[in-house]
Amino acid sequence: MRKTLLISTVVAGLAAPVIVPTVAFAQASTATGAIGGAAVGAVVGGPVGAVVGGVVGAGVGAAAEPPQEVRTYVMKERRPSVRLQQEVVVGEPLPSNVVLYDIPDNTQYGYTVVNDRRVIVDPRTRKVVYIVE
Repeated sequence: MRKTLLISTVVAGLAAPVIVPTVAFAQASTATGAIGGAAVGAVVGGPVGAVVGGVVGAGVGAAAEPPQEVRTYVMKERRPSVRLQQEVVVGEPLPSNVVLYDIPDNTQYGYTVVNDRRVIVDPRTRKVVYIVE
């Protein structure tokens, strides 16, 4: 009984510190979230932290990934590519001179093509949320 209580306390204690760093790692997909969460969790709490971090990270990553319909729409559309010197990175905003295109029936996402890569963005913040590969 005492070991169970101790493990529960450790897991509960690790969950809160793992959530915040995991958000930073889990912006591209469920897999990225799980891997990032597990890595951060392992640093914070060893093997138990890795498990907790992986589960939390996967949940955050899945929430951040655009729906399949959005990704499919963006892949079908033909738009000119804009050339940028900087690398396109998930979580970073695109410059204001990059034209964003609307996605019909979905105001949560916009898209563009940068350096020949299709990019899904949050139109309010211009931050890249997904790079279609």
